[in-house]
Amino acid sequence: MQKITPWEVEGDIDYSKLVKEFGTSPISDPLLKRIKKHTKDLHFMLTRKIFFSHRDFNWLLDEYEKNNKFFLYTGRAPSGDIHLGHLVPWIFTKWLQDKFNVELLFQFPDEEKVVFKKDLTFEDTEKFTKENMLDIIALGFNPKKTKFIIDTKHANLMYKPAMQVAKKITFSTVKATFGLNNQSNLGQIFYTSMQAVPAFLPSILKKKNIPCLIPLAIDQDAHFRVSRDVIPKLGYYKPAIIHSMFLPSLLGPKGKMSSSSEQDTIYTTDSPSTVESKIKKYAFSGGKPTLEEHRKKGGNPDIDVSFQYLRMLFEPDDKKLSKIYNDYKSGSLLTSELKEILIKKVNTFLKKHQQKRELAKKQVNKFIL
Repeated sequence: MQKITPWEVEGDIDYSKLVKEFGTSPISDPLLKRIKKHTKDLHFMLTRKIFFSHRDFNWLLDEYEKNNKFFLYTGRAPSGDIHLGHLVPWIFTKWLQDKFNVELLFQFPDEEKVVFKKDLTFEDTEKFTKENMLDIIALGFNPKKTKFIIDTKHANLMYKPAMQVAKKITFSTVKATFGLNNQSNLGQIFYTSMQAVPAFLPSILKKKNIPCLIPLAIDQDAHFRVSRDVIPKLGYYKPAIIHSMFLPSLLGPKGKMSSSSEQDTIYTTDSPSTVESKIKKYAFSGGKPTLEEHRKKGGNPDIDVSFQYLRMLFEPDDKKLSKIYNDYKSGSLLTSELKEILIKKVNTFLKKHQQKRELAKKQVNKFIL
């Protein structure tokens, strides 16, 4: 049984079932060829189907080929520290920005988790917004082409178009889409209208219709299922969307990594010893119970969390990944050895990321809209 909402992800995720349930389109080989025509190569997240589904990507490329350049929109609701799972769509977003040479509007909806989490305050989200921004900047986005929009700070820009969106959405639609009820507070009911605004805000500001592409994890799709019906009624393009899978928690291949569960989550600020300890202690293994049995029968890389982290984030080289896969499956590579490979990769990445994160403290103002 799977449960996928913008606020909860539970169960053994069946992505092909989600494509049918949500009415999205799988990313096909012809679409990959079409993307490659413009990008010259394909990101491993595309070839490995980590980004597996889309809405209107072909239309977006039609517009691009007519010299109607799109912009990118993604975001982060600041309710805690950044972990590895957050990085999946953002690393891919940076690749898109670089390859298509386009602008990015990055939203920090600092009110979202205040209305959805009982104990979270605006003081909390202000602190997390500042910290989360450092992680985004550290990923290397182009400061000349990337702008941060913070809902409470930029409310003067966002409120009027949000109200125009809200006027077109009924309470029954919001209840049915998000599972809200008569006890839900008004902020929860209204919030998706704010989430919709960045998808057409550049069109308002530049006074011309600009296509939008939103890379996101598929749990966030619900907001845009609603707003894609509304935005054209206001005279703007429907945003195109490309969906990623979830990076699982360390504890197992089901569900996703979560900020609220510290022991089975690797944060971008974790020390090398913390990373090593978490992976050794908690990373779910696809290995056999005994060394002898593992050597004889081999492990299952498809359920092994260490392998999944390499596949989704930390081993871009297909040949190296294939060797790790085959060695683990044959039993010649042990679970402890696979974990060591991951520990080294994660710590190498985080060492550089944390250095860039420190430098980012002087760059924040360049990015704020």
